[in-house]
Amino acid sequence: MSSIGFECLNVRYGNARDGEQEAVYAFTDQVRPGEWLCLIGPNGAGKSSVLRAVAGLVPYRGTVMVDGASLAGRSPRRRAMLVAYVPQTPLMPDDMSGLEYVLLGRNPYIGYFGSETKHDRALVAEVLQRLDLVEFAHRRLGTLSGGERQRLVIARAVAQEAPILLLDEPTSALDIGHQQQALELVDRLRREHGLTVVSAMHDLTLAGLYADRLVLLHQGHVVASGDAAHVLRPETLSEFYGVSVSVHHEPDGTVVVVPRRAAAP
Repeated sequence: MSSIGFECLNVRYGNARDGEQEAVYAFTDQVRPGEWLCLIGPNGAGKSSVLRAVAGLVPYRGTVMVDGASLAGRSPRRRAMLVAYVPQTPLMPDDMSGLEYVLLGRNPYIGYFGSETKHDRALVAEVLQRLDLVEFAHRRLGTLSGGERQRLVIARAVAQEAPILLLDEPTSALDIGHQQQALELVDRLRREHGLTVVSAMHDLTLAGLYADRLVLLHQGHVVASGDAAHVLRPETLSEFYGVSVSVHHEPDGTVVVVPRRAAAP
């Protein structure tokens, strides 16, 4: 089980000559071992930038820590043993099979001149089974739909066995059934194995249903933080998303966000 902490994380794009844009400003948070934190907010709020900073894909100022130790200076191999990342638009070679792609999740544990072991293949086979992806194991990625490919991306991250999982819109290409299947698997893994999850999601109802805690970002700033009942308020969502919504509280504690149509002129 691992924790991940952020101290004054700042992410900027551009340069001094052409102009810089602050995507994330002084983001500070502490995600406990086994906790699921979900970042929400409108497009351009900074959600993906936080995840990309942790994954080592963008430069940042401030500190990102795993178990109290800074990630700065860690090799890509060591970082991949600590953090698995599911991007919004992964690069997937069309001529690679589903099995070969998911096996890439085992790369951090394979020597430079080594190959996958029986353990690696058995673990990947189990992940494919649990995600209902066995039928895609020997199909080429180029023959699969966007949703099928997205499920394989999640499978690759799960096969990586990192204690921290970053999910950037992991269900955007999935139908409602596979959305639930994928998120239920992630939730089960964190409960059974102490997986720590940081996700970015647009579906506010799903975010509130699965995450322990929500952080609402707007223009790179944290504007609300807490459980779903605290953050998913009609007035808060109206202010920062610019929409009219109804928020329903189910008897089991589920918070359901329903968009409302604008009044007819």
